[in-house]
Amino acid sequence: MSSRLTGDHDVVVIGTGHNALILSAYLGRSGLRVLAVDRAAVAGGGLATVQAPRDPGFLHNTHAFFQRAITAMPWYTDLDLERLGARYIEPELNVALITRDGRALEWWTDIEKTIGSVAQFSRRDADTLRRWHGEFVPIVHGILGPEHRSPPLPPAERRALLERTAPGRRLLDVSALSPLEFVQREFEHTTVQAGLLFFNGLREVDLRERGFGHHIAALIASPAKAQMSRGGSAALARALVAAVRAAGGDIRLMTEPARIVVENGRALGIETRDGELIRARQLVASSLNPHQTYLELLDPSVVPGEIRQRAERFRYNLLAPLFALHLNLHEPPHYLAAANHPELARAFMTIVGLDHLDQFFDIIRHHEAGTIPPTVMWGACPTLFDDTQAPPGKHTAFMWEKVPYGLEGDAANWDRVGEGHGRRILDLWQRYAPNLRDAVIDTFVRSPLDVERSLPNMRGGDLLVGAFTGGQVGYHRPFPGAGGYRTHVPNLYLCGSSSHPGGNITGLPGYNAAQVILRDLGIQAEWMPPPFADRLAAL
Repeated sequence: MSSRLTGDHDVVVIGTGHNALILSAYLGRSGLRVLAVDRAAVAGGGLATVQAPRDPGFLHNTHAFFQRAITAMPWYTDLDLERLGARYIEPELNVALITRDGRALEWWTDIEKTIGSVAQFSRRDADTLRRWHGEFVPIVHGILGPEHRSPPLPPAERRALLERTAPGRRLLDVSALSPLEFVQREFEHTTVQAGLLFFNGLREVDLRERGFGHHIAALIASPAKAQMSRGGSAALARALVAAVRAAGGDIRLMTEPARIVVENGRALGIETRDGELIRARQLVASSLNPHQTYLELLDPSVVPGEIRQRAERFRYNLLAPLFALHLNLHEPPHYLAAANHPELARAFMTIVGLDHLDQFFDIIRHHEAGTIPPTVMWGACPTLFDDTQAPPGKHTAFMWEKVPYGLEGDAANWDRVGEGHGRRILDLWQRYAPNLRDAVIDTFVRSPLDVERSLPNMRGGDLLVGAFTGGQVGYHRPFPGAGGYRTHVPNLYLCGSSSHPGGNITGLPGYNAAQVILRDLGIQAEWMPPPFADRLAAL
């Protein structure tokens, strides 16, 4: 097929997930003409909100829902997203873990209430929580927060700067542990240990992986709590699309890239599956995973063997794939535990099936074997806080569960067992909230295979688009030589969740990539923070 040349763009961005949209908006506001392209029919990637299959009017968030401290992200303010329609809700009782015996471990936006809840399980653990909160608040504020909002430093330079200060040395000491070692060393009650690992660790890193012990302490100290987008997660995507267009950018959907065009050793644009050649005068930025960018879109002739091997070895999270059960309801779940904890009627994230630390080892064993573990699930009833997501007087709710992608060795098995597994989840949910037996109008499920089908960059159903094991962090994320958002090909950049600081809805890979690109182009922008090395040196 002969290619036809189109476009008048400085930048072509591959993908329209939230990181790609954030990058596009910043570059557009700096005077660059930007085009973002995506194979999907709707922009936003994981910021997806859909109508229930058989009941229009019931809205369900099929990928991202719990979003940590979006309103505190610099891009949220810089891009003026509230003016463009974004609104966020942060419920006060942020997380509640309901045990089998009807107790509740609660994580509030008010740290004193959280400490009080932990004290109901262990006074010693409550005191420990208070101590770590006080010790790590300045570390979160002065080191970890700015680090996530900046391009990563080379490990040796980072360590040398951290070793110069007492807070930096303390961070290095705690980081040497695994999250599991941290909670076992610092806390005594098994439910508190399990809750802390779940609240702060299970969704992000392998709990056994050393180098991440600080994650628990940091999230104890962090003011960032779970939020939800009013109108559904897609409302944030719509605001970001509006920000791109307000900055003069264009978005083309149902446009699938076939290759990144490289001529004379430099990235010059993309060619689509339809044979259209879209030129970029300045650069191409990919928000896709390394397998897609390096192994599928780049011609093998421009990828040296060592870099190809690094991309091939990029690993995805064993524990990240999720199974989801979505409900349309006449009324919200009424948990039996609310008889002694009436505040549970307004809990945001609810966790059930988790009582003991040892359950994590069982979950890992099942994932490694490709079998479904005993159910530990968490979810929410969004319509308790946002009645726009269901018809008047009705509700929606969902539960997520960690399951293996390759079920019994083959992800295709999910198409066969998914509906039945959804019924088993509902049976367990009804033991904690018996009113669901009469409240359910309809249900539908989503498996890890469904996730990969809708969002191919989430390979193996990995919502985080890459593991944090094997050194795939910071300056070496996705792999050594590509950790600063620059690739080995001049004018080709990375901006997705496979780059620092990683997955979840943070927007920081796109935000940080914008800093690198604008500096490379010699463009000054008032919004850019000072270099992280300077921040560390000033501590």
